[in-house]
Amino acid sequence: MTGGTEPDPAELHPSAPGGGPPEHRLGKLFPARLDDDQRAVYDAIAGGRRAQGPQLFPLVDAGGGLEGPFNAFLLQPRLGFAWQALGAAVRYETALSDRAREIAILVTATASDAAFEWRSHEPIGRHAGLTDHELDALRTSRFDVFADDDRLVAATVSALCVRGDLDDEEYRRAVGAVGPAGVFELLTIVGYYQALAMQLRVFRVS
Repeated sequence: MTGGTEPDPAELHPSAPGGGPPEHRLGKLFPARLDDDQRAVYDAIAGGRRAQGPQLFPLVDAGGGLEGPFNAFLLQPRLGFAWQALGAAVRYETALSDRAREIAILVTATASDAAFEWRSHEPIGRHAGLTDHELDALRTSRFDVFADDDRLVAATVSALCVRGDLDDEEYRRAVGAVGPAGVFELLTIVGYYQALAMQLRVFRVS
């Protein structure tokens, strides 16, 4: 492990109630046990832009541990800090509308079977204007309920998740809707949230 305080083995393999198999492969790294580099990552997540404005999903649990994929960011603080900064840029610095961004994230969550990502971003999607009907359509990959640009964003992201590529016609339509910079933003959103989904899956974060 590079930097940081070594977690207790019992934290790495917590037992499920009743002595069953571990619920999570990685125990929580709580604030009191963090070194300076880990604390910088923790503060950037728990006290940065994600903590400003409406709190639509919890960043920390009752004990102060980071929720979801963020806990693993503390394992390697240099990577974790850069990774959280990328996530903040994806959320707050793109030119895509909030609605388009959340459509892209929710399509990626569905394609990746990432329940935590869906639970976290469903309320953000609602806040961005997505209706229950539209959210249900995203959950079941029925993009025909959306107007032109929203449908194009959803279909583009779905193609990226399924095939990892766009054919010439898909690329032309995507550029026509969001421009080359918007296509780059969609590629970044898909890559970032697919990587988070993999972390959630491997570390068994439900």
